[in-house]
Amino acid sequence: MLFVAVDIGGTFTDLVGFDDASGQLYSAKRLTTPDNLVLGALNCVDRSGLPMADITQLIHGSTVAINTLIERKGAPTALLVTRGTRDVYAIGRGNRPDSYNLFFARPKPLVPRRAIHEIDERMLAGGIVRTEIDPAQVAEVAKEIRASGVTAVAVCFLHSYANTRHEQRAGAVLREHLPDAYVSLSHEIMREYREYERISTTVVNAYIGPKVSGYVGNLEGSLRKYGFAGELSIMQSNGGVMSPEVAVKRPVMMMESGPVGGIIASAEIARGLGYSNVISFDMGGTTAKASLILDSVPAMAEGYFVGGYASGDPVMIPVVDVVEVGTGGGSIAWIDEVGALKVGPRSAGSDPGPICYGLGGTQPTITDANVALGRIGAEEFLGGEMRLDAIAARSGIETSIGKPLNLDGAAAARAIVEIGVAKMSLAVRQVSVEKGYDPRDFAMVASGGAGPLHAVAIARDLRIPTVIIPWFPSHFSAMGMLMADERHDAVRTYPAGLDMLDFEDLGGVVEELETDLRKMCRSRDARIVCQLDLRYLGQEFSLSVPVTREQISKGDRAGIRAAFDALHEQRYAHSADDEPVEMINIRLVASVRRQKPAMPRAGTATAPARQRMVVMNAGPAVGCQVLERASLTSGQVIQGPALIQEYGSTTVVFPQDFCTVAPTGELIISVQA
Repeated sequence: MLFVAVDIGGTFTDLVGFDDASGQLYSAKRLTTPDNLVLGALNCVDRSGLPMADITQLIHGSTVAINTLIERKGAPTALLVTRGTRDVYAIGRGNRPDSYNLFFARPKPLVPRRAIHEIDERMLAGGIVRTEIDPAQVAEVAKEIRASGVTAVAVCFLHSYANTRHEQRAGAVLREHLPDAYVSLSHEIMREYREYERISTTVVNAYIGPKVSGYVGNLEGSLRKYGFAGELSIMQSNGGVMSPEVAVKRPVMMMESGPVGGIIASAEIARGLGYSNVISFDMGGTTAKASLILDSVPAMAEGYFVGGYASGDPVMIPVVDVVEVGTGGGSIAWIDEVGALKVGPRSAGSDPGPICYGLGGTQPTITDANVALGRIGAEEFLGGEMRLDAIAARSGIETSIGKPLNLDGAAAARAIVEIGVAKMSLAVRQVSVEKGYDPRDFAMVASGGAGPLHAVAIARDLRIPTVIIPWFPSHFSAMGMLMADERHDAVRTYPAGLDMLDFEDLGGVVEELETDLRKMCRSRDARIVCQLDLRYLGQEFSLSVPVTREQISKGDRAGIRAAFDALHEQRYAHSADDEPVEMINIRLVASVRRQKPAMPRAGTATAPARQRMVVMNAGPAVGCQVLERASLTSGQVIQGPALIQEYGSTTVVFPQDFCTVAPTGELIISVQA
């Protein structure tokens, strides 16, 4: 069988294929086509030489969902709410995330107040109906919506997490009277309390729904047109894959579908090398991302803010915990109004791209700086397929950065790289130091086309002792998609004191959620994991505690309580054994194991190193050995300074550092400085 993964990034579209019969891995890379993202995916398949008809399964990750939201290019959306809650969405939370910013502004709602309609219905928190819904009123609202030209509708009634009947009836009426509109019901995404976050998530799902569903349909149709007859899967933010049918219904689950692939692969590769605690670092063309992996499991967050905590849109979905900064290979270097050098967050992307691409870019980028310093070989970029203009890169840096700051070209290029490294180090600190973990206790797995170029510099800054460069680093997100299992999440708010918890009723709810999850899975061999969100009475936030079906069937209060106390002690360094505990939510995760590709072994034939003048640190360029990764052998030790080139990426090994080639071919760099 032939498995293929395609990841569409801001600059490049990447493909990795795996033939389980021969064990052979395939890869391809093409510039992303922003005006028609599907074309970039098709170009990659064509470049790989793989027959479309032979592909058994294709896994796809894309930035289309998050870009639609961030760029505010979604569909005109209406919102139906319970009477009396019309302004919940606009008011949001009462906190002020950026306290000292005089120009701070709250996120602008995706739905204007005039498009928010109140419905006379009321469900109590226990699921009891207080005011019955009137379908005729919903039909009248549907007529108003149709007349306004709105093409997407979100429905989020008060306490619908406890009883979905009113939302179901409203959805049926809307779909009858607005057959061409995209309708999103809150209970179909999550059944969890916190009204503002639930409304926001439902609105985001509706807002991006028409474009994302159209994109998924276009992708599937185009693949079928070119002979694809296999199974299409879409990468989710939770680190698993889903069917196109689920993706069309819950497009909000695709928000981070691209980056999480690399995190999944980092956990798998590191575990195979004997490292269970690692920091995943991915630097692409537009952004750099960091994530923490503990005991070989990526850290998860139950929701996040798309666009940042201060002014982003909250979405309450399970997502791999990622910190992202606007620093990528295409990030533009510029000088602000007070004469300070800045890097990013604006990016040259793939069009026009960095100056060295020769595609019309005129503003210097991090990629241009690396070319000017000699760290990227202008003649060897993408295996020689894409020649870079080093002279134009140096000239652009000298003109735009060097002369205004009174620096020579090499110093200006080094300054650009060092500022980028400093920003990316902050992202790594956020997932480690700021969460109570010492980065010196972790290894770093570096990926992305630009990750191996800068990973060792970041490791030096944070005293991370080991950096791992996997196979196919510039295709690593796509590689991770091949390693991801199918996964689906379900949550149900179920408030109850642990001492008074009715375990028989709890078991019934768990069984109901499990039935719903199994319907989403393509295979009957799904593994179900249950967690209870617990907190001490009076706390605002909870911790997810894994429990077994046996604990639920036996009513094991003591065991569940002990597990919660231990987790609280681990997370916050204290626990309160004598305080009452309450349960807030039930969470279930269904996963189906998928076949993983076998990684290639290290080579057996060596090739002599070449020499190139490279600027490594402060001072003039030094002679640096340049090796091709394909020519490295198992156990080979390379002492810096050295550059290790491969298709799509270059690894920088600084003076005093050592790189050892693992038997499976990964580069393990011991950071000495």
